[in-house]
Amino acid sequence: MSYTSAESDAPNEVFRVLADPTRRGILEQLIQGGEQTVSALIGGAGVSQPAVSKHLSVLKQAGLVHDRPQGRTVHYRADFQGLAPLIDWVNVYAAFWSGRLDQLETVLEELEP
Repeated sequence: MSYTSAESDAPNEVFRVLADPTRRGILEQLIQGGEQTVSALIGGAGVSQPAVSKHLSVLKQAGLVHDRPQGRTVHYRADFQGLAPLIDWVNVYAAFWSGRLDQLETVLEELEP
């Protein structure tokens, strides 16, 4: 259950980026609504256009969002591959705890009269 430095940095970065509720909201909006422009995202985010653009930039750098320029408009979409480090991290601990719970179940069964 050990990670190399690079492996441990990846989930930390995703956690850091998603720690902000506005960024989580923008990502959720993209997941639920599909590809959208900044203008479409402003209403759901409840913040200004510059703030939404900054949040999208952070999400993009983390690999959670991709953009597609079309003329003067940029369309954004969620990229689920960006969540892979987080999913891998959770799976390691899920396997660990599953094994521990199996051991606990065995002990409890042995204690039953």
